[in-house]
Amino acid sequence: MASAPPPILTLTGITKSFPGVRALDGVDLDVLPGEVHCLLGQNGAGKSTLIKVISGAHRPDEGEIAWNGESVQLLRPTSAMSLGIATIYQELDLVEHLSVAENVHLGHENARAGFVRRGAARQTTAALLTRLGHPEISPDRIVATLSAAGKQIVSMARALSHDVKLIVMDEPSAVLDPDEVNNLFRIVADLTADGVAVVYISHRLEEIRRIGDRVTVLKDGRAVARNLPAKSTPTREVVALMTGRDTDQVFPDRPAGAPRAAEPVLRVEGLTRAGEFAPVDLDVYPGEIVGLAGLVGSGRSEILETVYGARRPDAGHVTVEGRRLRPGSVTSAVRAGLGLAPEERKAQGLFLLDSVTRNVSISSLPRFARGGWLNRSGERAAARARTTELSLRPDNPDVQIRTLSGGNQQKAVLARWLLRECKVLLLDEPTRGVDVGARAELYALIRRLADDGVAVLLVSSEIPEVLGLADRVLVLREGTVVHTAPARELDEHRVLDLVMEGSPA
Repeated sequence: MASAPPPILTLTGITKSFPGVRALDGVDLDVLPGEVHCLLGQNGAGKSTLIKVISGAHRPDEGEIAWNGESVQLLRPTSAMSLGIATIYQELDLVEHLSVAENVHLGHENARAGFVRRGAARQTTAALLTRLGHPEISPDRIVATLSAAGKQIVSMARALSHDVKLIVMDEPSAVLDPDEVNNLFRIVADLTADGVAVVYISHRLEEIRRIGDRVTVLKDGRAVARNLPAKSTPTREVVALMTGRDTDQVFPDRPAGAPRAAEPVLRVEGLTRAGEFAPVDLDVYPGEIVGLAGLVGSGRSEILETVYGARRPDAGHVTVEGRRLRPGSVTSAVRAGLGLAPEERKAQGLFLLDSVTRNVSISSLPRFARGGWLNRSGERAAARARTTELSLRPDNPDVQIRTLSGGNQQKAVLARWLLRECKVLLLDEPTRGVDVGARAELYALIRRLADDGVAVLLVSSEIPEVLGLADRVLVLREGTVVHTAPARELDEHRVLDLVMEGSPA
């Protein structure tokens, strides 16, 4: 690195504390122009706090920030933006009822004589969307009508609408399919070729190898490793730095030749929703994990939501232990023993301002009601028994669920259905936004639930996750099941071939 340019951003001794928590403890970080500097660490390691310091959302308690060698104070997000620092957060901060163009230019509207130049804003937005490889997104479209991947693109367009010199990307690929990830990497390569620095956060270590230059690893608020070469540092070393332990095996062993029950617990026959997925037939047996693999938009999540009753099918039906469910009825599904851990955990699956106890007990409240009164001590004890069983941290059922890491929030959702004693568990992107250590815990937990007789139907954008966890895999392409096989008979390349060009089989 002797010939490397001087850093555009230097953080020295950054410390930040919150009540009862020291989130950052003397962190040093330097970012060079034109590089992709990857920031790794488990949930709770301090990554989010650090990027909020960089973006001006948090003021550090101690330490110094230098921009192009000169000391600066980032007192608020506008201070960072004025320097050319843009941040794309994992939890997108878009205004859903506004248009794409209005979101892209929010806070720096194109105005003349006090009037917003809407035509000019639409033109520049269209140009940014074309640059991002998505000219099909209309600048006039309301953001709420976009898919999760579309919203991610809008957030990126907003970041690029500034004169950006450093861009922070927090899990930008989490909602993107493989083609969109490749497009994202092309954009990053174009940015860095122009001298723009990128701070890139991802739990997908294979992405770090493809896109990264240097790596900083955080653990418990400290930088435990700096300036690691992204492409050559062994995965085992990175994982050991992040977790403090070796992780030799990520996925738990499948049971060897376990006998299958005579009848499936979940049976889906001819299930159809026009424009989303063609007739789907599938069975899931007690103790079996069935994976749905496919690109974003292939109908995976829509199938899960229709099975759960959150969407009404146009045709077909779902039965649980031979009992036919009422179409489009979540109540019917839950009473029959179905539980869903949705893709958008925070927006769809949690009551963020409520306690862990209430989030776990919410689907079982009648169990704790007597004469119109809620037995709160019984509710708390039952919830705590389930969260303790899943090693949820912190071990405090009274804390607000929003304060937990992504992995522990997901454990709380699973604890809800354990308390309900569900027979079929529907998992939509169960490890999105979850670090590598917590992923291994969740994988072991899901396998343990299956070993206890729960039938699991799993959706994941990560093909290795589907292949490593599922017993049997259904491959989807454009709403149609094109292949079904035991997971052992498939590999990532074969699945990619099927989802890109497969024909029904």
